[in-house]
Amino acid sequence: MKSNRIAWLVLLTAFFWVSQAAAADVKIGVVDFQRVLRESKGGKSAKAEIEKKGKAIEASLRKKGGALEKEKKQLEAEAMVMNEASRENKAREFKIKVMDFQALQKKSADDFKKFETDVIRRVQKEVFTLVESLGKKGKYTLIVEKGAALYNPDGIDITDQLIKMYDKK
Repeated sequence: MKSNRIAWLVLLTAFFWVSQAAAADVKIGVVDFQRVLRESKGGKSAKAEIEKKGKAIEASLRKKGGALEKEKKQLEAEAMVMNEASRENKAREFKIKVMDFQALQKKSADDFKKFETDVIRRVQKEVFTLVESLGKKGKYTLIVEKGAALYNPDGIDITDQLIKMYDKK
């Protein structure tokens, strides 16, 4: 009975020492991906690419919307002198154009969202490759995204290193 207690005590002590030794080798890093997007050259370039595409889509839609407004005013002005059948026909044609424009707006928004997602994913892929490289070089056990960590001291944040690596690439 006493030998069982001693065996358990020795086993627990050995386990404690092994766990302490293993804990000493753990190296954890934290990366703020949003900051990488905001501050790195690649992130700024991606943001500029997204904004350029967004402005082009917006300008195109504004131009088509302006043409529709102009057509609407012209239709309202001409409606006074048109016969009823002609007025109804023009109104139906205009309604179809408005519906087509609304469909174009929705498609443009969907296309832009997809474009934005693709650009962000491209940057993410590049950054994750660098994170893996940084992890191997720095012998990190674990690197997590800042949003996934409930608490992290400043000493384990490796975002600056990552931004420098990304800018060199």
